[in-house]
Amino acid sequence: MLMIVTYDVSTETAAGRKRLRRVAKLCESVGQRVQKSVFECTVNEMQFEELERNLLAEIDVTTDNLRFYRITEPVDLRVKQHGCFRSVDFDAPLII
Repeated sequence: MLMIVTYDVSTETAAGRKRLRRVAKLCESVGQRVQKSVFECTVNEMQFEELERNLLAEIDVTTDNLRFYRITEPVDLRVKQHGCFRSVDFDAPLII
């Protein structure tokens, strides 16, 4: 399956900068960088689960953000998200 992996790792501390390098290396091991924090990966289900498990072991879910986009899957399985991120529900009523 084609997978887009994106991340935003807080680099305010030395530990955060180390996490960023480790996350990037993990992503580089299975995919190609298409932007600084965006990787395009072609993986099977087992490879995806291993990548997700390894990345979750590296990030700090209280300050970092990790997102997976399954490009070739059914709509309800396309986005899987971990960490801090406030998404906007574009289908909800607009309140001004």
